[in-house]
Amino acid sequence: MKKNVLIFGSIAGLILLIVLLTSTIACYSSDNYNGNMWLGYGSMLVAFSLIFVGIKNVRDKVNNGFITFGGAFKVGILIALIASTVYVVTWLFEYYLIMPDFMDKYIAHVLREAAKNGATAADLKAKKDDMAGYIDMYKTPFGVIVMTYLEVLPIGLIIAAIAALILKRKPQIAA
Repeated sequence: MKKNVLIFGSIAGLILLIVLLTSTIACYSSDNYNGNMWLGYGSMLVAFSLIFVGIKNVRDKVNNGFITFGGAFKVGILIALIASTVYVVTWLFEYYLIMPDFMDKYIAHVLREAAKNGATAADLKAKKDDMAGYIDMYKTPFGVIVMTYLEVLPIGLIIAAIAALILKRKPQIAA
C-alpha cells in the first residue's frame, strides 16, 4: 500500500507542481489573473483523479479485490496529503524566492476588477479590509502553509471520500 500511495501521490503532486509553476508565473508576469482560478481547480481535479486509480490499485492488486470504505478513504487521504504537500512546498519556494510581492499584486488586481465591475468606493474599502486578513496570514511561513493547504487539501479529501464510496468492496460470503 505504501508504494501505491507514494507513487500516485507523487504523480498527482507533480501535476499540481507543473500547473502551479506555469500558471502563477504566467499571471504574475502578465498581471492577468483571470482564468487561472479555473485552470488551478481543474488541474486539482485531474491530479486528484489519481486517488481513484490508487485506491483501485490497492483494492485489486494488494487486497485481492476487496477494500473497506475506511481503508479506501485512508489510501485516498494519504495520496491527497502527499500531492497537497508537494503543492504547498512548491508555493513556498515560488512565493518566497520568486514573487514575494505576490499578495500586493493580487490584491491590486482584485480591487481593479471590483472597480471595473462597478464597485463603489465603500465597496472597494470593504473589499480591501477583507483582504487584510489574507495579508496578515501571509506575514509568516506558517500562515502561508495553512492558507495553501486550505486551498488544495479539501478538494483532495472530497475526492478521496467519493472514490472510497465508489470503490469499496466487501468480500462475498459463500452460502
